[in-house]
Amino acid sequence: MSRRRSGRSSKDEGDDVPARLAPRDVLKVGGAGLRARPMRVFLSALGIAIGIAAMIGVVGISTSSRAQLQDMLDRLGTNLLTVGPGNDFFGDSAKLPKESDGMIGRIPDVLSASATGKVDNAKVYRNDRIDEGESGGISVQAARLGLPSTIGLKLAAGNWLNEGTSRYPAVVLGSAAAERLGVGSPNQQVWLGAKWFTVVGILSPNQLAPELDSAALIGWEAAETHLGFDGHPTNIYTRVEKKSIETVWGQLAQTANPESPNEIKVARPSDVLAAEQATDQAFTGLLLGLGGVALLVGGVGVANTMVISVLERRAEIGLRRSLGATRGQIRLQFLTESQLLAALGGVGGVALGIVVTAVYALSQGWPTVVPPWAMVGGVAATLLIGGIAGLYPAIRAARLAPTEALATP
Repeated sequence: MSRRRSGRSSKDEGDDVPARLAPRDVLKVGGAGLRARPMRVFLSALGIAIGIAAMIGVVGISTSSRAQLQDMLDRLGTNLLTVGPGNDFFGDSAKLPKESDGMIGRIPDVLSASATGKVDNAKVYRNDRIDEGESGGISVQAARLGLPSTIGLKLAAGNWLNEGTSRYPAVVLGSAAAERLGVGSPNQQVWLGAKWFTVVGILSPNQLAPELDSAALIGWEAAETHLGFDGHPTNIYTRVEKKSIETVWGQLAQTANPESPNEIKVARPSDVLAAEQATDQAFTGLLLGLGGVALLVGGVGVANTMVISVLERRAEIGLRRSLGATRGQIRLQFLTESQLLAALGGVGGVALGIVVTAVYALSQGWPTVVPPWAMVGGVAATLLIGGIAGLYPAIRAARLAPTEALATP
């Protein structure tokens, strides 16, 4: 008899143990609090979303910019080297020998070499009635015929110089030069070096040789015949085998000017573009920091929302406790609620960041690239922020005694 009572007592005690909530039930209970106050949830989630969208947008735009740069370098090539004059022993500007581009072209593993030479005593104007001081910063350059194939120049209109036009007063304008002169199509004339020159072509912008965008390019022979050009190259553009870039680099100065190789400067235009990208990355780090601050502010907003929610729902907490909910279950309920709130903001922020990246990239003509790690990291960061923000309100809710909570008006 006593043993039976003992058995029944043990069973009754087991019946009093609170049932564990299934994950589905946890989500259901946590979501109920959010559904009850949709506007507050929206505003709190918006703070998180703005922070995440800022970070995703910054990363996405930066990645899209790098992808565009890589595409451009793949198209234009990273194997273009430029040779130019430096300074002599006395600090004056040196000159490249007249035959230097021809000598460079004979180096093994050099695919092609072409040159331009600045014509110092010539300026270009739209007509012969414009004041001499208003040249618009357009330089006059003599150009070799193989220049487009070496650099990768493209023509927006007209044609490049040929064996015939390179001997006569014919000019090809860079994109910026044509715009400043108000020339929109070939077969117009410009006043160049006190002589009328006919425009035969207009170049498209070129990132590897931006100095040509604001230049008026004429034939080498025409420059010597009509403008008194001295024949010394100013820039030699050299296209080399990719595997031999370093080897050829070391030979260029000695080949261009064997007597004074120290007066020669060698550069790779793609390195300049990469350096600009590195500067952009430093700026990206600053913007990411600002996005992180916005995310932190959003987390504070979530914490504030959850604290107010606990204060407003004391009666609900007391009722649940009186019906058998444990402190752990109350704590889990409010932690889940804060996590769901943060997750809503995170997912919305990722979506908004992708949209911002796509709109900006399309406006710039870039490919749209958002790294998967940024999207996953953005949601993970919001869950972490949500957990931290909801921890104190959850603990505070769990500590409320049933009688104290139910007595709250």
